[in-house]
Amino acid sequence: MIEGIAPSAQQVALAELGLSENVRGISAQAKLVANNIVVLRRASEDLVSAPVVHVEDIVALHAALLPDERHRGLRTVQNWIGGNNWNPLDAEFVPPQPEDVPGLMTDLLAYVNGASHSPLIQAALVHAQFETVHPFTDGNGRVGRALIHTVLARGGLSPDAILPISLVLATLSGGYVAGLTSYRYDAAVDSGDAVAGQVDWLRVFVDAAGLAVEQARRIAGDVRELEAEWHARLASHRTAQGLRAQPRADSAVSRVLAILPEAPVLTARTIERILGISFNAGRAALEELADAAVLTRKSIERGTTGYVARDILDLVTVAERRLASTRFDTRVSPPNRPVPARPDPTGRD
Repeated sequence: MIEGIAPSAQQVALAELGLSENVRGISAQAKLVANNIVVLRRASEDLVSAPVVHVEDIVALHAALLPDERHRGLRTVQNWIGGNNWNPLDAEFVPPQPEDVPGLMTDLLAYVNGASHSPLIQAALVHAQFETVHPFTDGNGRVGRALIHTVLARGGLSPDAILPISLVLATLSGGYVAGLTSYRYDAAVDSGDAVAGQVDWLRVFVDAAGLAVEQARRIAGDVRELEAEWHARLASHRTAQGLRAQPRADSAVSRVLAILPEAPVLTARTIERILGISFNAGRAALEELADAAVLTRKSIERGTTGYVARDILDLVTVAERRLASTRFDTRVSPPNRPVPARPDPTGRD
């Protein structure tokens, strides 16, 4: 979304399913996003679990996130932000000279591997320093945003959840740019101006982290409410069928219901693969949930039926739109960057 790519949550979910099964009609943008999600998840897990993170690991992350990038590795040319493509005279920011980049990145990774500060402060300084060094010809934003989660997870502050800090910073872009500009002081490192610049940036980042936590809690609460509603729908359907209201906890239906928030588009083959149950048991569970109005049937390939948890996809879409509002409420302030369209109340794509 920050890069201006905003396919619908359903398209992305279908594209992710398409990485392991045949799914027709997936947009190129959705495929790009789904691939980035998988690559970023794997790369982040590798960086988080590594005893030591090396510069080469960051270069590999960059290559994974931008597989079509022509210029691989640390930059060997001067780059800049803003202005025009021909010279940096009108640039908003000119990063260090290319010959300084390897040493600066080695220094940055030494800080990443240390514990001089708490994880939140460390993540803030790593992100600001990385964006200041701007070590790649392109794609610095994507890698810099990935490093936020990497540092927080390595420090044990957020090992399981990816907080939407980068989305909050993108929404509050004016304060974000001003904070980075303050951080990029032109003074001795221990001067009053330098310290004030770092404090300005830390205030911006910590405030954004607080907002991200609030939004993550809100999303988690919405998911819990939705799960309770799903259980109520299923109980009503089963009662009408003369069955016990709640299926057994170890039944296929209960197990499928439990994974819907993280796997909102499923097929019987998917269930067979994820839960290790038979194809027929998986299909029967999906059919029961569709009959209970928890899932919606969707033809995704000839002879293959997909089952979509539209409620969770709509919830994600609403959350994404809310995160793009400077007031975090689209009724008060509309999204200020590309976001998926509002959920269709009719249930159509």
